[in-house]
Amino acid sequence: MTGKIEQDVRRKYVPHLPSIQRVCALNYVRLIKLLPDCDTEDLEYQFQVNKVLNYSIKIVECSRYTSTVVMSQDSVIGPDFMHPVVRVRLYHDAQLAEVIEAQHIGALQPSYEYPNIKMHQKNEKEMVNLFLSEWLLFCSKHKDQLQATSA
Repeated sequence: MTGKIEQDVRRKYVPHLPSIQRVCALNYVRLIKLLPDCDTEDLEYQFQVNKVLNYSIKIVECSRYTSTVVMSQDSVIGPDFMHPVVRVRLYHDAQLAEVIEAQHIGALQPSYEYPNIKMHQKNEKEMVNLFLSEWLLFCSKHKDQLQATSA
């Protein structure tokens, strides 16, 4: 019986591409609704949910087919891990938005061997994109407090 368990632990995680594409398509739609002008580089959208919780979405790069935004949460209370930061690439031709960096983990891999030194989950990239989906849903509920500023 332990041989089967060891084999399951060592089995490489294979991402389910249709599920990931569905989440990335949903993220694209939600981001476009939050960013009425996603073609203007150095434009930053900020909104405050309450007195201690602020969000920022900054457009850092624009090209013909892609845009890159950095989305962050800032709070006056709580530890650093409660201040998430993600870098998201929007693919306008495919209408997908994918997390390319999260919490300063650059170049997220589609899957990781587990266990690993940095303790990434096998499906870390998929989980971060799901997190972004929930985060964007939350932000869309507070869209009325959104303010655009130029950097």
